[in-house]
Amino acid sequence: MWGILIAILSGALMSVQGVFNTGVTKQTGVWVASSFVQFSAFVVCIAAWLITERNVNLLSVCKIDNKYMLLGGIMGAFITYTVIQSVASLGPARAAIFIVTAQLAAAYVIELAGMFGMDKADFQWRKVFGLAVIIGGIFLFKWE
Repeated sequence: MWGILIAILSGALMSVQGVFNTGVTKQTGVWVASSFVQFSAFVVCIAAWLITERNVNLLSVCKIDNKYMLLGGIMGAFITYTVIQSVASLGPARAAIFIVTAQLAAAYVIELAGMFGMDKADFQWRKVFGLAVIIGGIFLFKWE
């Protein structure tokens, strides 16, 4: 149950953040806004680390086994950029439905292939059907 609540909070925060970042972009620029978002996130993360995980060495991240996983921060910059651009061109609701659908499809492929150290999942038609229902929902949502 806790995981579901956190996921719901995450989705809501992402939608609000996309709107906020788009508003900042309109008054500055996309890379200025993205830089501020990433820098402010860095400051919050450092503060949270100092409060909650002081016993963990900050440089321990350099010792992880799969170095490609450190690309998550770089991806974060492009995620911020693409969310800003999609919210600006589609609006928050339409952008969110495409973003979430793409996340679900990509996550299912990652599970099926057992990519990036994830446990490999068995193919299930009901999950493909669920994704198809979501894609159908996009058409209903966009229908004017």
